[in-house]
Amino acid sequence: MHDPDRIRAAFDDLCFACGRENHLGLGIDAFAVEGDRVTASFAPRPLHRGLQSRLHGGLSATALDEILVWAAILLEGVLCVTGTLDLRYRRPVPVDVPLVLSATVDERRGKRLRLSGELADPDGPCVTASGLYLMTDVIDDLV
Repeated sequence: MHDPDRIRAAFDDLCFACGRENHLGLGIDAFAVEGDRVTASFAPRPLHRGLQSRLHGGLSATALDEILVWAAILLEGVLCVTGTLDLRYRRPVPVDVPLVLSATVDERRGKRLRLSGELADPDGPCVTASGLYLMTDVIDDLV
């Protein structure tokens, strides 16, 4: 498995979604590989809300896009970009509880990866995602 901290350091750790040095970002952290899935924690702040105490839908999409890319990084050893991203908003996402992101690689064909994942609160999935991602680099060549 590739070390998430080493990868972050190679890219200056300013990513909007996961960068520890980006104080305006989402703060997605604690990446881990659990079997065939990558997981991460996400603790939204009040400034991430849309209406009332719910996470803005665009930030749910950003968080899911991020965990899908990390699945490619940690499970396949490749960096990729989004080709398509399909979302299903199952229920509102609270901003006052810790959230868990998870993703897996469903298929890899050459430089194309099919990825899927979910954003969940303690009661279960709130938003699910799937997409086609296009490989741009091999991680070992970059770090």
